[in-house]
Amino acid sequence: MKICATISETRAACRDARAGRKRLGLVPTMGALHEGHLSLVRAAKAQCDVVAVSIFVNPTQFGPTEDLSKYPRPFDRDCQLLEKEGVEILFAPSVDEIYPDGAVTWVLVEGLSEKLDGRSRPGHFRGVTTIVAKLFHIIEPDAAFFGQKDAAQLAVIRRMVRDLDFPVEIVACPIVRESDGLAMSSRNAYLNREDRGRALVLQHSLQQVQREFQAGERIAAKLIASAKEVFAREPHVVLDYFEIVDPDTLDPVERISQKTLVAVAAYVGSTRLIDNLVLNF
Repeated sequence: MKICATISETRAACRDARAGRKRLGLVPTMGALHEGHLSLVRAAKAQCDVVAVSIFVNPTQFGPTEDLSKYPRPFDRDCQLLEKEGVEILFAPSVDEIYPDGAVTWVLVEGLSEKLDGRSRPGHFRGVTTIVAKLFHIIEPDAAFFGQKDAAQLAVIRRMVRDLDFPVEIVACPIVRESDGLAMSSRNAYLNREDRGRALVLQHSLQQVQREFQAGERIAAKLIASAKEVFAREPHVVLDYFEIVDPDTLDPVERISQKTLVAVAAYVGSTRLIDNLVLNF
């Protein structure tokens, strides 16, 4: 695996990798890799000839009161995991390399970036779309792989790709869960023993909606009310949002009549977790 710290080095490595019309896949990450990230790498390996992974804890997608300073950075372990998966290129830049002194240009998807996580974390998606756009310019992948767990992020990135004509296929990969159903996240490491058990309320609320949907309920407000009853039984977890929305526009739906996203975010102690499911007919 070639580890690149600079943009010029990465561009050269990716240019060489694409020689002979090889298909290049990208998996953008912030490191602290877990099985969810590795599932993206494996999907990229299955669909592409060469795989590049980025590790960059992006400061512009963290709010002033969020966990940037304590975000886990086990770089050596991450490298070992990626080597084992057969990744060819790792782009691991410094903050100064990505955001040179005086940088003032942003990529903002208006109308989507203020919804769901964007409403709870102002400026978050501006940071996400700016770094992802930069990665697409630097690496020039044929396909980029993202987890369905970040469903709002997926919608925002897909709209950016469409609007700015990036020649990149966006591939969404299924949520990977712990054995008890908790969606895998680097932030799960922050949970103490008690909070780890309480965190399951996110999955339990989604399961309740799934059951009622399968039983024939189609009114979004009734499904949301039922999910909130599940949260009411876990008073140590603070609900941020529970919404039922169109998966492309992130607009709320009143009655479910087509593919629909059910998204939840909550604070378990001081740790904010997200989860979702897609209701299909």
